[in-house]
Amino acid sequence: MKYAVIGTGAIGAYYGAKLAYAGNDVHFLLHSDYDFVKENGLQIDSCDGSFHLSDPNIYHSTADMPACDVVIVALKTTNNRRLLPSLLTTLLQSQPLVLLIQNGIGVEADVQAMFPEAQLAAGLAFICSAKSEPGRVNHQCYGSINIGNYSCRDSARFAQLIAGLNEAGVKAAEVDYREARWKKAVWNMPFNGMTVALNTQTDRLLANEATRQLIYDQMLEVIGAAQALGVKDLDCTFADKMIESTLQMTPYSPSMKLDYDFHRPMEIEYIYTHPIAEARAAGFDMPKLAMLEAELRFIDENNKV
Repeated sequence: MKYAVIGTGAIGAYYGAKLAYAGNDVHFLLHSDYDFVKENGLQIDSCDGSFHLSDPNIYHSTADMPACDVVIVALKTTNNRRLLPSLLTTLLQSQPLVLLIQNGIGVEADVQAMFPEAQLAAGLAFICSAKSEPGRVNHQCYGSINIGNYSCRDSARFAQLIAGLNEAGVKAAEVDYREARWKKAVWNMPFNGMTVALNTQTDRLLANEATRQLIYDQMLEVIGAAQALGVKDLDCTFADKMIESTLQMTPYSPSMKLDYDFHRPMEIEYIYTHPIAEARAAGFDMPKLAMLEAELRFIDENNKV
């Protein structure tokens, strides 16, 4: 299969590079580090084994990219409304499967509204990965990805995507779309915002008894919201699992903390506003996370350069 990667950052570059290194035909859209990667290639420093792509297929514009079977979108959701209409329109002419590896609840519904005929899937990555310099990704731990079918009509292509990722050394599995989105939120909603609000990393939040309990309480709010919305197979044992998995991580700054550190807009709308509103409409409130959302909006407004 032929792949396009839109958003060659810590996530898109990692999964795209894994596919390319395994011999797949992968095409990367680059912006600020195009010249650097053209000259130096793309480097993945990984806990699972580092590797280098000396001459990846890179482009300034999606208009120059070939038709692809799968388009991986790993942009920040803060860019969706502004960039996706121009970036995806040409690529969608070949009716690819669009894999949205993006944070939050409600992403697919809004992208589907932009492109009613698009075939969408959700990619829920459990990975510690960062890109803090041009052409280099630091993959610290984990790396699996769950994929939920949102509107893909081509079941064969969907299965090929999952098989292709596994063949490239990425543990990938098909999961229920709605369950997967809310399971990811169990980790995302507490840790993304709390690392920003307290200007810290995941390990320090769990090392302190008070903040560890607060993180756990926030996880239970997400689980309660999911249950109110009819999500099955999600209870407090999943919160226990997420705490234990995070304790095994290297000290980590989630994507929202990196956005804050680099004075970029934070993904508050889909990580907080959408799920809080959706839960409230179902009669379930998340007071601790609603308070965190308000704090993040204040911080975001005052963090603009």
